[in-house]
Amino acid sequence: MKRRKIIEPSCSADPSPKGEVVDLRPLEGASAEAELAAFAKAASHPIRVKILHMLARKNAQMCCHIVDELPLAQSTVSEHLRILRSAGLVKANARGPRAGYCIVPAALKRFKALLNGV
Repeated sequence: MKRRKIIEPSCSADPSPKGEVVDLRPLEGASAEAELAAFAKAASHPIRVKILHMLARKNAQMCCHIVDELPLAQSTVSEHLRILRSAGLVKANARGPRAGYCIVPAALKRFKALLNGV
């Protein structure tokens, strides 16, 4: 019997230099308002908020593990993940047929900064 290698999902750290990178984009104006609206739309569903919480607890999770924790079909979870990815809040690290998902910390910091500017 062959043993299958279990691949743990991982999302490598951003290739930015060590230390805090300062986001110099404006917190006001039309582009900032559009950015805030896109983040808010992506986070506007309770399941997507739950997915963000799940990903925040772990460095990365495979889609199948997320599906196991939610009372939804795999296709529905994939659609929620697609929306979070398109907003830039989540990124996928594809390895073969499976993808590991993780939060993009810089995007969450930007979302928080835009909300604080309201």
